[in-house]
Amino acid sequence: MTRALASALLAGALLLALTACNTIQGVGRDITRVGEFLDDVTQ
Repeated sequence: MTRALASALLAGALLLALTACNTIQGVGRDITRVGEFLDDVTQ
């Protein structure tokens, strides 16, 4: 259940982040942050 909730929150955050960035560089930063978040959640 906790994993499903974390996945749903991550998907929502990713959607918000992708809609908020205006440049390719912004997308790269957002993807990096999502990767770092995933590392933190899985540890």
